[in-house]
Amino acid sequence: MQADRTRKSRTTKRSYDDSPDTAESFRRLAALPAGPERSALCQELVVAWMPMAVRLARRFRHRGETFDDLAQVAQLGLVKAVSRFDPSLGSAFPSFAVPTILGEVKRHFRDELWVVHVPRRVQELRGQVRSADYELSATRGGMTSAVPEIAAHAGLTEAEVRLGQGALEAYTAWSLDAVPGHPTDGHPLTDTLGGVEPDFDLIVDREALRPLLRALPAREREILYLRFFCEMTQARIGLRLGVSQMHVSRLISRTCARLHDQVMAEPRVAKRAA
Repeated sequence: MQADRTRKSRTTKRSYDDSPDTAESFRRLAALPAGPERSALCQELVVAWMPMAVRLARRFRHRGETFDDLAQVAQLGLVKAVSRFDPSLGSAFPSFAVPTILGEVKRHFRDELWVVHVPRRVQELRGQVRSADYELSATRGGMTSAVPEIAAHAGLTEAEVRLGQGALEAYTAWSLDAVPGHPTDGHPLTDTLGGVEPDFDLIVDREALRPLLRALPAREREILYLRFFCEMTQARIGLRLGVSQMHVSRLISRTCARLHDQVMAEPRVAKRAA
């Protein structure tokens, strides 16, 4: 039974080479007032525990951040842990420092590295969904899990799983020059962007002209209708209305110029009215 207890303790507790004996240094630090001596001792303790911070930062590799930056963030957490640790509470420094360092690294991921702003609840769902998917894949030979399976495994609703899956792609962004798929036969994302639809301007012009055409005198409205909708020549319009072709030409030019001025003036009038 004693052997089982010893074997269990060996499997549940790990010792690291980056755990120096600094208990006496922390007791001296707690007794020192603020000043150069205290700052120098803090620096000495940070240097002593630096390998542990680097080891903890290594857990977060391959998550979209360089290891050098991760190590810097972990070291910042170590500095905070050294300055806040109180040895009088009776706990060992690693039990206080590890959560502090990991929290600093996780906070860095949460607050600094999201390309698209995502609410914290959605970020948490993303982590839960990703972890559940990894665990299910590990037990099923890498097979992709369905939404209901992930929901049952993580204790979430299917709607929450879909929300978390949607946030999986919000962590990083692609350049518009990127070529998804195989670079040799793919196309950059810029090729998928749409252009301006020229017919939209035509629709806007028609809608702007509609009330102005209705307000024209009957004779001018008829001339424009015959010319531009029935495609009659100016001479035929003159014969139909009993006027000269020259008079029809002047009426068309004058009416079109007036309509153009009215359409162009509408935005300015709307702006003054606002």
